[in-house]
Amino acid sequence: MNGNSMKFADITTLPAAMAVLKIWILGTLSFLIAMFWTPVLTHFLYKYKIGAQIKKKSVDGQKAPVYYGLHRDKSGTPSMGGALVWGTVLFLAVFMYLVTPFFSAKIITRLDFLSRSQTWLPFFALVSAAILGAFDDIFSVRGWGTNKGGGIRFLYRFGWLVVIAVAGALWFHYKLEFDSIHVPGVGNFEIDWWYIPFFTFVVLATAFSSNITDGLDGLNGGILLIAYAAFGVIAFAQDKINLAAFCAAICGALLAFLWFNIYPARFFMGDTGAVSLGATLAVIAMLTNSVLILPIICLVYVIEAGSVIVQLTSKKIFGRKIFLSTPIHHHFEALGWPETKVTMRAWILTGVAASIGLIIGILGMG
Repeated sequence: MNGNSMKFADITTLPAAMAVLKIWILGTLSFLIAMFWTPVLTHFLYKYKIGAQIKKKSVDGQKAPVYYGLHRDKSGTPSMGGALVWGTVLFLAVFMYLVTPFFSAKIITRLDFLSRSQTWLPFFALVSAAILGAFDDIFSVRGWGTNKGGGIRFLYRFGWLVVIAVAGALWFHYKLEFDSIHVPGVGNFEIDWWYIPFFTFVVLATAFSSNITDGLDGLNGGILLIAYAAFGVIAFAQDKINLAAFCAAICGALLAFLWFNIYPARFFMGDTGAVSLGATLAVIAMLTNSVLILPIICLVYVIEAGSVIVQLTSKKIFGRKIFLSTPIHHHFEALGWPETKVTMRAWILTGVAASIGLIIGILGMG
């Protein structure tokens, strides 16, 4: 099928000024709502001691003395802060959907951004993956589950996420008739049923890359903020105003989250935020048919995931480590970089990469 990227423009297209105003209002409301209920969330997390446990083992189950030595003082800091983001966006969407029909003013009625063609699938990914992450966070904190030290075993988490990704892939391919990948400046390339495994891979890769990047105060929150802003611009350029508003709402909530997550963090994002926001970002990239721009905008994710793959491969084949610790942000910490320096430089790199990705994506959209 040709032209997936422009298939689902708003039926009731808004004038540009009204569209920008809608996006700005929803982003601002999301920020204010998140700031308002943050004390409630933090009180709950501290009261019930939902604190992160700094484990002594790495992602491959081996001892990780470098990582533990760098972060053991953070043990007990509340996790599940990512609920602030998806909870705020979900509340705002449902509230606007239920309330706007009672108003006659056009600007009020336009604030509803729940759309079957644009935001239902991102919301499905956001909420379903958030539930998965929440269970894993709670199990990890309480020491429950099938993992040593607590948490849901990786195979079970992976299986749950595969189900979510495959469900989205089937809906995209059979219901929305997506079967091609857009190459910026070149055109669309049909891949037929291969779209399903490709979609699944993109969701899984982005979700897990987001999760492993969530290791320093403010690091993943800042990267996600920039990435969602970039895809919001792409959605706006494609006249997908509700999807752009959805991205703006996430950005507003992420901005409030960062207010409390920057060093020293008041709470951590946790799997409920990192996994869900990563998976949702992938769905948005597929929905705008700009998936080839995703690894450019999220260049840091590629580097972080790549460092883990290289480390595990080297240890398996050669029996030695390439990096002092992985993901690579811990390697830089082990070299003596302050945590804030690692975070800020990752933000800068993401900002530059996102700018390049936006230029390529928008200029090559035709």
